[in-house]
Amino acid sequence: MTSRYWVVSLPVKDSSSTLWNHLQEQISKHSFDTPVYRFNIPNLRVGTLDSLLALGDDLLKSNSFVEGVSQKIRRQIEELERISGVESNALTVDGVPVDSYLTRFVWDEAKYPTMSPLKEVVENIQSQVAKIEDDLKVRVAEYNNIRGQLNAINRKQSGSLAVRDLSNLVKPEDIVASEHLVTLLAVVPKYSQKDWLACYETLTEYVVPRSSKKLFEDNEYALYTVTLFTRVADNFRTSAREKGFQVRDFEHSVEAQETRKQELEKLVQDQESLRTSLLQWCYTSYGEVFSSWMHFCAVRIFAESIMRYGLPPAFLACVLSPAVKSEKKVRSILERLCDSTNSLYWKSEEDAGAAMAGLAGDSETHPYVSFTINLA
Repeated sequence: MTSRYWVVSLPVKDSSSTLWNHLQEQISKHSFDTPVYRFNIPNLRVGTLDSLLALGDDLLKSNSFVEGVSQKIRRQIEELERISGVESNALTVDGVPVDSYLTRFVWDEAKYPTMSPLKEVVENIQSQVAKIEDDLKVRVAEYNNIRGQLNAINRKQSGSLAVRDLSNLVKPEDIVASEHLVTLLAVVPKYSQKDWLACYETLTEYVVPRSSKKLFEDNEYALYTVTLFTRVADNFRTSAREKGFQVRDFEHSVEAQETRKQELEKLVQDQESLRTSLLQWCYTSYGEVFSSWMHFCAVRIFAESIMRYGLPPAFLACVLSPAVKSEKKVRSILERLCDSTNSLYWKSEEDAGAAMAGLAGDSETHPYVSFTINLA
């Protein structure tokens, strides 16, 4: 799919059909590999020149906002597809691929009545896109919250012995619990295991001899048991800490383990459910935002053409997708067809950089209206 398009408008002197035929002929002759399409814009309500100029000040900001929301949703789709391991789906607007929607654009009269003032149409587009962006924030926050809880649990299960959950490492037979005896779990630095084995029986009184057993070892620590009288447990913890050994608080409970397991399973199910629903919502909402963006582009090309060429509206709007190597040829063709008395003036400004960026701020500086749409 082509991802970069030019939306341009050329001033019409005789008839738009004659200019369109001439454009197709010139493109076919000098840049045959450049697709060109009519960008059909209805007769929108012009209003006054002052209202158009006031609207022009907002067009750039509004375009950045709408385009930004569409890109935000697209990035979210790409992330969710990557995490889910699903094959990327072609993005669509009501089942139509987005590139086809752009090149075969048809104004939605029911959604955006052409008799409405342009300012009202733009505000309507902004309002709809803003609602979708707010909904996106809420949905993503809900999904990230569940994902964060799962990540925290996974860190506890796979992290260092100093912090991880020990319940899946300790078996019931490893623990001695009676009226007078207790088993403690000590986290010993990996390279201090000999020191531990040499001194644990003397860290306090009433430690059961040869009761320490290694249960697990990771890259940094080893986990040992030690059995002693309950009444000296606090003294043992203090002495162990002074020697650089950490005694972890642990209570073996089958019920607690089962509860944690069920909570984890529920979180996994919730995450999968939220991820699936968020992805489906993103597919649908991307189509809605993209449609709004294309309608905004139609308003923008209409308003800028009026401000550039004057009233009554007489211009040909089209969409082109030239290869990088053909861009200069296509620009030259468009400039010749423009037949503007300001052509040399605009050329000189282009050479000077962006001194005159046109009436829309980010429009490329040419003797005709032109701006770029990036779909990727």
